[in-house]
Amino acid sequence: MLEFEDVPELTNPVLIAAFEGWNDAGEAATSAVRHLAEVWDAEVVAAFDPEDYYDFQVNRPRVSMEDGRRLLSWPTTRILVATETGLDRDVVLVQGIEPSMRWRAFCIELLELAEQLGVTTIVTVGALLADVPHTRPIPVTATAEDEAAIHRFDVEASRYEGPTGIVGVLSNTASDSGIPTVSAWAAVPHYAGAAPSPKATLSLLRRIESLLGVTVPHGDLEESARAWERGVDELAQSDEEVAEYVQSLEEAQDTAELPEASGDAIAREFERYLRGRDDDQTGR
Repeated sequence: MLEFEDVPELTNPVLIAAFEGWNDAGEAATSAVRHLAEVWDAEVVAAFDPEDYYDFQVNRPRVSMEDGRRLLSWPTTRILVATETGLDRDVVLVQGIEPSMRWRAFCIELLELAEQLGVTTIVTVGALLADVPHTRPIPVTATAEDEAAIHRFDVEASRYEGPTGIVGVLSNTASDSGIPTVSAWAAVPHYAGAAPSPKATLSLLRRIESLLGVTVPHGDLEESARAWERGVDELAQSDEEVAEYVQSLEEAQDTAELPEASGDAIAREFERYLRGRDDDQTGR
């Protein structure tokens, strides 16, 4: 870990982490953390040594010009601290790129830093491509692995099985270390996942707000989300197959969300039907 500045003593800090790559459909997760860093005026205090965790043929360094000088920046994961958040606690933000190697060592090093900073809660943020329509609210699922975090944040138990990314590894390692950890994932329409999705970013921000009990300025995100939706509308309207597919997704989601689609509602309707039959027979 490369430390840049001395970190002041933090108050009951929560750590929020997002990573570019497999965990970041539509750049929704990293954009959410980047937005928090901007509105909270977070300062970079440390970064991982890129030599330890990144394959530079996969994540190449970049050259830029500043005041006539060529600058070289390396792919890495940065740690920022925000103390003016509107919360009664400070926030540690992790802006990263999914490592190319040594994931266990990466997570251990990050959690050691979190322990040094006094982090008491971790929120990991991700986004995945899914069969959801862009015309409906972006679904965000929040889960946790330990019972205390499930009840504290009122989230679902994590039941996912399958391939995972650094977000899943970090969440599992943190939970095994005894740090309450919750993970929030946005479902980005797979037919519109190539470009950044401000609508998904906004949905993730709102979920973070509800988890932490804070209100965050959204800036121009809401207008950007509407513009994104209009753009995808135009894409769908220009392709009959895509339009039909979007319509099928809308119908499937609307049907699933209908109150009468739930088992309890169906049972109540059946009971009313039976009572109606009894009344009709009594009346005759």
